[in-house]
Amino acid sequence: MVRERADGLVVLASPLHHRNLRQIADLALEHRLCAVCEFSEFAGAGGLMVYGPSWTDMYRRAATYVAKILAGARPADLPVEQPTKIELVMNLTTAKALGITVPSSLLLRADRVIE
Repeated sequence: MVRERADGLVVLASPLHHRNLRQIADLALEHRLCAVCEFSEFAGAGGLMVYGPSWTDMYRRAATYVAKILAGARPADLPVEQPTKIELVMNLTTAKALGITVPSSLLLRADRVIE
């Protein structure tokens, strides 16, 4: 990415990436890349922004599926659901380190702002 002079990085959701969020965020900042991920922990690890499904909400929704199955429902009969809550988290410390001014309209929409 450095050789190709990328301006940004989108970190896809995977167990490997989740395990290395701090390292990915550190490398992105070191090479002055705006990094975005869908894991809410990424912003706390130093990533610039998180935009994606609320994993907490998805786990709660999964628990309702488990309860239905334990009550006798057939898994094949249960509908597939999409995430219903999307989170936006901004890390202003990282934005400042990258020399980025985050518009106030974006900050007002954020579910959480890290300063």
